[in-house]
Amino acid sequence: MSHSNQPRQLHLGLFLFSTGYHPAGWRLPESVTDGAFDPKFLQGVAQRLEAAKFDFFFLGDALASSADMQYQFPSQMVRLEPFTMIAHLAAVTEKIGLIVTANTTYAEPYHIARMTASLDYLSRGRTAWNVVTGADARAAQNFSRDKHWDNTKRYDYADEFVQIVKDLWDTWEDDAFVRDKASGVFVDESKVHAIHHKGDHFSVAGPLNVARPPQGQLPLLSAGTSERSQELGAQFSNVIFTGQFLFEEARAFYAGIKSKLAKYGRKQDELFIMPGLVPIVGRTDEEAYAKYRELSSLLVTNFDLKPLSARIGIDLSAYPFDGPLPNLTLSTLPGEGARPFIRLAQNASGHDDISIRELYHYFAATVRGHLLLVGGPERIADQIEKWFQGEAADGFNLCAPYMPDGLNLFIDLVVPELQRRGLFRTEYEGSTFRDHFGLARPENRFARKDLLQQS
Repeated sequence: MSHSNQPRQLHLGLFLFSTGYHPAGWRLPESVTDGAFDPKFLQGVAQRLEAAKFDFFFLGDALASSADMQYQFPSQMVRLEPFTMIAHLAAVTEKIGLIVTANTTYAEPYHIARMTASLDYLSRGRTAWNVVTGADARAAQNFSRDKHWDNTKRYDYADEFVQIVKDLWDTWEDDAFVRDKASGVFVDESKVHAIHHKGDHFSVAGPLNVARPPQGQLPLLSAGTSERSQELGAQFSNVIFTGQFLFEEARAFYAGIKSKLAKYGRKQDELFIMPGLVPIVGRTDEEAYAKYRELSSLLVTNFDLKPLSARIGIDLSAYPFDGPLPNLTLSTLPGEGARPFIRLAQNASGHDDISIRELYHYFAATVRGHLLLVGGPERIADQIEKWFQGEAADGFNLCAPYMPDGLNLFIDLVVPELQRRGLFRTEYEGSTFRDHFGLARPENRFARKDLLQQS
């Protein structure tokens, strides 16, 4: 189904951080701390999102871990394997899209093509693949390698990997299965295709031993801001996840990615940019500010000011920690430099006269680069609308600051406000991942080649 003639629509998904995105989210009295391994909790989250008409549920993945991650990244320290978990959630949901993450650096194309196609059947066409090349160098030690490949090699490998998977998904044409009991013909052999791929990194014959997925081609997702990651996204992806928290920078990133599509023969509405959003929501602005202060007070940190000092271009160690910010004209950063970042910290705190401690609290909560907003439903919706209408985003990948209430408050308060403004759906218009984004089901590339040869 294509929505290209309809007004542009906001997209919302959840990037699951089982104990919350905020490093101290798990310490709130009302927060769940063991949800990552609780099937009922995971089911409840997916079903809650589906009732709110979210586009997708997304679980990231990593192939290494360590105990010291508890201080900055507790949600990502340990978690379930994504293919297994998504298959489980497919059985207890009906409409919401389900994203599975697979790392091309430590996998084989045939395996990934087979597993993703299988999940698309189990979910009845609701699966998408988040393509990652891996940023954690420690993963190499878990896969019998001496070192993690550099960015160039990882993306060279990924480019070929993704193309093979896409080819394998098409190796069985949609009408290949005749299943004619009278003649005894089960499959039309002319509609089954080996790919005979021999490239720089892989040799794969095919065909795949799973029929063409219900969506034909699963939607692809990717993340990253490097030039190579942007090119991979522009060539293959339907959704790009990004970490942007300054409006003008987000607009520039959005325009830059969209401008790359034409050289790959793609249209603007085939790719959606979705920055991460961390919403701390209250029924009123003051209630939200109070929750933000509570979260800040629970941070476990050594208050190392060096990274923050580098971020704003002023050595903060020379000033009283609970005193006011130094004069910004002292910053060594060019132009406006630190001002936009400090303005965001002031907005989160609800007042302009923030201390160095308060600036540090904001820095610690946003160090991974996603937009943190604090306020009541109208204030949060105002910013979402600004980014959406200003072409800084096509939607947002929600990172709930704590669970489950950090998600529930957004669903209960902000989603209705977005719907009231006509920005977000009130009902699903289709039942597949592609439907939610208005993406047509693609023709089989091998069938298309046959038709061209016949003509």
